[in-house]
Amino acid sequence: MPKLTVEPEGVCIDLHDDETILEGLYRHGYAYRIGCRRGGCAICKVDVLRGEVDYNRPVAEKVLTDDERATGTCLSCRAVATSDVTITLREDNLRRVNPLMARFAVAQPG
Repeated sequence: MPKLTVEPEGVCIDLHDDETILEGLYRHGYAYRIGCRRGGCAICKVDVLRGEVDYNRPVAEKVLTDDERATGTCLSCRAVATSDVTITLREDNLRRVNPLMARFAVAQPG
């Protein structure tokens, strides 16, 4: 189970296998600026500081270019951590919108 750290806040959560960064943060009660949640608007781009991500669904080149991927940009609504990952948000701060979600976040789906 990969760990996700969000800097500079220092928030650290566990991600389920095949769970996107965005899904994991929302499951733990956190929110930040997002748009379509389908990989089409690019509003949820974040910068990967450490670690690796992959995509289990296609991502259009016009939304996330090869150059962006090479320099650590990812779409948090589509990116799945393949190792422990540290990210930083763009143009927003991570907010705890539902503290009760942390109680239930540890349960594996299914």
